[in-house]
Amino acid sequence: MSDADTIPPRELAERVRAGDHVSVLDVRNRDEFDAWRVDGPNVSAAQVPENRFVQAEVTGGAADLVDGLAEPIVAVCGRGEASDYAAGLLREAGVDAVNLTGGMDAWAKVLLAADVPTDGPASVVQYQRPSSGCLGYLVHDGERGAVVDPLRAFADRYAADADARGLDLSYAVDTHVHADHVSGVRAVAEATGADPVLPAGAEDRGLAFDATLVSDGDALELGDTALTALHAPGHTSEMTAFRVDGVALTGDSLFLDGVARPDLEATADPEDAAARLHRTLHERLCSLPDDTTVAPGHYELDARPEAGDAFAAPLGDLRDSVPALSMDETEFVAHATGTSAPPANHDRIIAVNLGRESADDETAFELELGPNNCAAK
Repeated sequence: MSDADTIPPRELAERVRAGDHVSVLDVRNRDEFDAWRVDGPNVSAAQVPENRFVQAEVTGGAADLVDGLAEPIVAVCGRGEASDYAAGLLREAGVDAVNLTGGMDAWAKVLLAADVPTDGPASVVQYQRPSSGCLGYLVHDGERGAVVDPLRAFADRYAADADARGLDLSYAVDTHVHADHVSGVRAVAEATGADPVLPAGAEDRGLAFDATLVSDGDALELGDTALTALHAPGHTSEMTAFRVDGVALTGDSLFLDGVARPDLEATADPEDAAARLHRTLHERLCSLPDDTTVAPGHYELDARPEAGDAFAAPLGDLRDSVPALSMDETEFVAHATGTSAPPANHDRIIAVNLGRESADDETAFELELGPNNCAAK
């Protein structure tokens, strides 16, 4: 297999983010494909199980299996082995096909970065995980920095990026106790000496490790700038956004095309939480200036970046484009509680993120594979 016969996951992710048309052939089982796959705003995907290609090697007709799928084709499987076999058969049949190196496992290890515009001295870097739509941030003033909503799988990446920029990483911050991915707050703190920071309400949820706790209005100083906490309950009781130089890091409260789901905190009544989220959106977040840049904690995989390569947009635009923001409380509660399946393994992930259970790196990585499912749909 030559390099010309493969595509690295990062290259594929950059093509998807750029809006290039990408044809994906997924040779995993149907249930795996339906649960989680390579997706994007201009991705066409087809699922054809590996055994169909095994049959085609004997009987011929491999090209017929992808009839209607535009070339070039990217073949995908779990680890890149079965898809390499399928891509090879397609090339022998005259089809322009390459294999995704490392398969979906490698896809889950891709992290892209983009700059979010600010109106002050702060620089905000958005980290994007295209396999799940998770977003995290590096905020800095050129000397001191903070990572917000880091993922444990990429703890080394945040530390290396801060070092490359000559930053003293002062804080590792979570906007809330996440249910869809294993938090990197403690791992980043251990690697860099940063203070782990969580909203004060995390203690009420059973936080079992030492951290700096912030409440509404508290500021995390970063030299010439600061992250200011804005309590934004609803998705969870402790959910807290952070403001910095015209940017609102809204975590899991307001997204670019929707709002958070309110049913992932076991002790909270979903309808009460949804009503609280409605108040948060209208009385807290939507009271910010229209030119505030909303930089959320997640994006839908079929979304396009709206601020250069970043998934961020002015609050004023979202007032008009997000239907949930125009709903009254009764309609909103019905919308927000009519959700899809929760994130995979969410109960275990919450326990790990509270420090009440442990998971080694391999287990943590496997727990969070798949879509984030944190939005109300």
